[in-house]
Amino acid sequence: MTDQDSAPPSSLQELAPDSMPPDSMPPDSMPTDDWAEVRVWRKAERAALIARRVAMATTDRAAASAHITGRLTRLLEENPARLIGFYWPFKGEYDPRPLVRALHRSGIRLALPVVIGKAQPLIFRLWWPGVPMTPGVWNIPVPAEGDPVQPDTLLVPVVGFDAAGYRLGYGGGFYDRTIAAMPVRPRLIGIGFAGSRLASIHPQPHDIPMDRIVTDEPEPVR
Repeated sequence: MTDQDSAPPSSLQELAPDSMPPDSMPPDSMPTDDWAEVRVWRKAERAALIARRVAMATTDRAAASAHITGRLTRLLEENPARLIGFYWPFKGEYDPRPLVRALHRSGIRLALPVVIGKAQPLIFRLWWPGVPMTPGVWNIPVPAEGDPVQPDTLLVPVVGFDAAGYRLGYGGGFYDRTIAAMPVRPRLIGIGFAGSRLASIHPQPHDIPMDRIVTDEPEPVR
């Protein structure tokens, strides 16, 4: 995965995407293997991809989201999970909430990630419709309380992705550290719109590929 694109910030607020403006390298420039150049390229590409995603027409987003929901539903039916970690949508991401509400009705347990500190792994707290919520980092709602739980499957948002299953994230490093710290690696399902596909995210040693990436394309990417 591709979250560790910058030095550790001095505060959680500095992790916000708006604090990471694109550099001068054009988004379509191909960097060398040098990490400093890759990092600059990723910042520019991240900004361009988020802007493209936010600008999607409402009808296009609804149609693409319906395709993603259908494919995720089939995937989870074929490979059931006991406890799914999902995400609250942010900056035009695919919205998994209708899907997880249906999963809740079918008896599957669900959890949301919670930031507990700078440069620390996320924890996951149980979520269900009506659970008390509180604003977290970037004002994303998180469960207000609850003991940490360990999902066996993670639905992970992607800013960008490539055919090898590598994910471009927001640059904060949360998912990288979280997966690396988990005693048992969960199944990793990246989720994004087809327009976020890249030829390569130029993976680095800290990048962890998804087990599957699901988009609105006809078949999962990986």
